[in-house]
Amino acid sequence: MIILGIESSCDETACAILKDGELLSNVVVSQIDIFKSYGGVIPEVAARSHLEAILPVIDKAISDAKVNWDIIDYIAVTNTPGLLGSLLIGTLTARTLAILHNKPLYAIHHLKSHIYSNWLSASGETGPSQRPQFPLLSLVISGGHTQIIKMTHHNHFEIIGTTLDDAVGECFDKIAKILGLPYPGGPSIAAAAEKGNPKKYHFPHPKTKNPLDFSFSGLKTAVLRQVQKECGVGLDFPSHELKNLLTPEQINDFAASFQKTAIDILLEKLRLAKKLNPDTKSIVFAGGVSANQELRKMATASELPVFFPNPKFSGDNAAMVAMACFYEIKSGIKPTDPYKLTLAPRSDLC
Repeated sequence: MIILGIESSCDETACAILKDGELLSNVVVSQIDIFKSYGGVIPEVAARSHLEAILPVIDKAISDAKVNWDIIDYIAVTNTPGLLGSLLIGTLTARTLAILHNKPLYAIHHLKSHIYSNWLSASGETGPSQRPQFPLLSLVISGGHTQIIKMTHHNHFEIIGTTLDDAVGECFDKIAKILGLPYPGGPSIAAAAEKGNPKKYHFPHPKTKNPLDFSFSGLKTAVLRQVQKECGVGLDFPSHELKNLLTPEQINDFAASFQKTAIDILLEKLRLAKKLNPDTKSIVFAGGVSANQELRKMATASELPVFFPNPKFSGDNAAMVAMACFYEIKSGIKPTDPYKLTLAPRSDLC
């Protein structure tokens, strides 16, 4: 079974080839350098960049895998959630290729792909020595999502906790901007935190009606207010100018204190979810924030049986899309009619 996967949900254009669950090629073209000067992704620019890159990326993935269209069995593509223009480029390309080459098409949910990145191995490896066991809990943490998902078996998802406002990755980006750290905020905060004191500032852990839900807007505001207080300015002072009043030591301490608080919140919710689901056999982390090394250290040091994706697959990539498709096929899920594929504005796994 050979699957060609395509990913274009945000600012990475990617294609991968998977054969019977083994990765043959994985090509990713990132737009991070384009958006560093803007401090975030501009959807229209992202879509145009996907348009330029997608066919060369697909050609390279096929070439690297040493396969051709005659032996490719399936096409998988991310179709939700994501930036509409970016998704449109990927899905239109996948639909066209499926029709042109008469291949079954699978429309894959982006969050499902991130979860299935834990079943991938890096190039040249034989595969993870252990795989997650069901039932499991997955903490999906990225720039757009923060959710706790329960899985009793492959392709059976139940969302038991979700963010009520900001995603944790978005919070990292916004705090980084306040502190004058470059985009993307996750790696920048992590680098500054290594030189800071995580106990210097104390921030609240927001409460939610459903104890498994998340809320990060209050944490973001609490950091902003503490920075304003430290700088001795009022609430009307422009937030983008606060960085000019902070010392490098203060920036590092704020980064470390915020990062520790955010990680503590994530792990507290996850421990509670495990307590409420005592039959859980595995904890699976997924999404771009799962690459955070401090999170990995703190989670691994706890009593939780944890799995993290290879850092190579933490961010957006097409290998995880192909792997999610692999388990859809094995689960008996039928392909999508390429003539009827739509971009439904949904964010929850179905």
